[in-house]
Formats: sequence, structure tokens, C-alpha cells
Amino acid sequence: MTDSVGRGRTRQTQVYVRGLGGEKPAVPVAPERLQEAARVHLKAPDFAYLAGGAGAERTLRANLSAFERVQLLPRHLRGHTDRDLSIHLLGHTYATPLLLAPLGVLECAHPEADLAVARAAAAEGVPFIYSSQASVPMEDCAAAMGESPRWFQLYWSRDDDLTHSLLRRAEACGAQAIVLTLDTTMLGWRSRDLDLGSLPFMRGRGLAQYLSDPVFRAHLSEPASGPAIASPRTPALLRAGAELAAKGRTYHLSLEQMRAAVARFTATYTRLDLTWDDLARLREWTTLPIVLKGILHPDDAREAAARGMDAVIVSNHGGRQVDGAIGALDALPGVVKAAGTLPVLFDSGVRTGADIVKALALGARAVLLGRPYAYGLAIAGEDGVREVIQNILADFDLTLGLIGVGDARDLDRSVLTP
Repeated sequence: MTDSVGRGRTRQTQVYVRGLGGEKPAVPVAPERLQEAARVHLKAPDFAYLAGGAGAERTLRANLSAFERVQLLPRHLRGHTDRDLSIHLLGHTYATPLLLAPLGVLECAHPEADLAVARAAAAEGVPFIYSSQASVPMEDCAAAMGESPRWFQLYWSRDDDLTHSLLRRAEACGAQAIVLTLDTTMLGWRSRDLDLGSLPFMRGRGLAQYLSDPVFRAHLSEPASGPAIASPRTPALLRAGAELAAKGRTYHLSLEQMRAAVARFTATYTRLDLTWDDLARLREWTTLPIVLKGILHPDDAREAAARGMDAVIVSNHGGRQVDGAIGALDALPGVVKAAGTLPVLFDSGVRTGADIVKALALGARAVLLGRPYAYGLAIAGEDGVREVIQNILADFDLTLGLIGVGDARDLDRSVLTP
């Protein structure tokens, strides 16, 4: 955005003028209050799934504390009246460096789930990365977004035919890149979910891409391997069965087919035996740019560059996978240095516009926003997502102006304390 007012002042003015009439924002602006408001709106298992991290949640906290240690060093009298927030990435120009991260099971936050997020992203001009674990099929989200940019995040299934089918669908939906997530070959030890005995996939939630996929559906009659564990027959089990049956009606699947779908998903949703050599096959399966998500080690960034990948995303899955892993922002400088000319994006721990400034200053080309938009979705649906996007971009714009930077692409370590 390049104008003499800018996103920041526009959003500020909007909030304050409406405040004269007694209208307050739909969602809290401060990150902590935003999360707490979402908690109040949600059932305990839903909030636990969205907000929780692995183990004792040390990595979740490390992501946030890493931003606190990086300090900005403002400059003044730089003469900038306009600010250009746009970036160039993977052959496209985007209005800002912000993308909406792929979040699974958004129906935990709101019934309209990914569809509400897709509409909000399109309205605000922000790319949305569709999740493999979405609650709405990608085709429905693409129809709602029109020509607005979207990417697709892939979990590489043990069923290569299914993986190939998902890629074909993403291409047909106009995705501009494929984001292969590397750090979730198994689910991390997520204490909040375990304490509640709650995993949404067991209820058929977050399986929209699979339940709508012709290859996945064609294989439902095949046996699926998995632990032979029986659930106790209780009223809660009956309610879970009713929920599964209701989900099946949306996709014209019987209760038995839905049970088979859950079993097949659980047995095949991702591959443990992937190696760097498999990336050559992925390259053969799609013409889209391939972005590797979950990079923390500099050697993995070097390997990604050597294997001809198009970009990497520094991420620890928001602290949801490995308890005690390095904070993502702490890993960013080493990955940027090792990646050379390979574009590096950043994910995990972004809560404010100032956080975006810090990540870009440390070498990221773009930044993914995750939990905050899910909290906005929980509180106020599509409008809540839009306000979260507006707020974080307003903060980003104002922070640029206040530290003396006119172009987001000019951000580097000179804006940070030594």
C-alpha cells in the first residue's frame, strides 16, 4: 500500500471515530486479551486444540519470548510520507508481507471455518494458505476468494495416489504454491488435548479435503491398519457417533463409511519415511513452486536450496510438535544465512505488527499469521478475522513509519539494536 494516509492511520481513525458513537472493535486488539476472549467463546476441547502446544509448552513460550529479546532502534527525520508494504515473492507481487498460515480444524473456532477465513483474506488482500486438515473443501474456499491469492499446504500421505490427487485439486483451485509441511510426520505430545481425551479428527472434524477427495473416497472399502483400541460404550460415545453421522451426511457418506474414513485417515495421513530424495517426485507431480515448512536447522536450508526448492518457511509449528525446540525467531538468522538466495519466510509466534517488522529485519521475506486470526474467527466469525488482519497490518504500517522506514523491502538489521 502506498499513500499518504496508510493502513495504520486509516484503521486508527476508523476505530476512534466509531468509538464516538459508542462502538468498540469486534475483537480485542491486545494479543493476550484476544486469546482470552476466544477462550471465553469456545468449548474447552476446541480452545485446547487451537491454543495448545507440545508437552510443557516451553517452545510455545520460547516463540513469544524470542520476539521480546529483539529490539527495534528507531530513526527520525527520514522524510518518508508514504509507506510501501508490498513484496515480491515466487513471481508474484503481494500487497503486504502477511500471509494467513494453514490452520487445521477451524470448525473448532467457528461453524463457517475456512470459508469465513477465505472471504476475510480476499476482502483484505492477504493470501490464505489452505490446510490439508481443513474443515471446508479447497474448492469452496477458492470459489469464495475469486482471484485473490491462495496457496495449499500439503501433508504427504502414505497413499501417493491421494497426495497426487490433492496436488491436482490445488492446481485446479488456482493455488500459487505448494507448502509441504515437514515437521508433522507424527502428532506431537499435546498435553491439553490429552488431558481432555480429545482429538477432533476422531470425530470427523478437519477432514474436509479427504472426505471430498475422489481417491480417498474410492479407498474407503479397503482395510486400514492401526492400534486395536476399543472405546468404552458410554453416552459420550453415542454422542460422538451422532456427530460423525451428521458430518457424513454433508459428504453423502454413511456412518460406517465415516468410521472407515477416520480409520483410513489415521492410518495414512502422513508418511514417516520421507527423505530428501522424495522431493524429486513431488517436483514431477506439480508445476507449482514448492515451499518447505518447518525448517529450523541451517543444514536443512542448505539442502533445500541444493534440491531446487523454491522457498522455505522457518517454523516449529507454533510450538505444537517438539517441546523444548528452539524458538522460531531464534532460528531465523541462521537459516537465512544458510539459504543464500533461497527466499525464507517466517512462522510461529507472530502476534503484532512490530513482530512482522522484526522478522523481516532478520531476513524473512514474508510472515505467516496463525493463532490470532483463529481467535478472531472464534469471537466474531469473518468480521473477527478481518479485524485481526486490519489491526496487525495497521500496527505494521505505523511501526514502519515510526522507525523511519518507507519501504517494507528495505528492512534489515540496521533497524535493530546491535
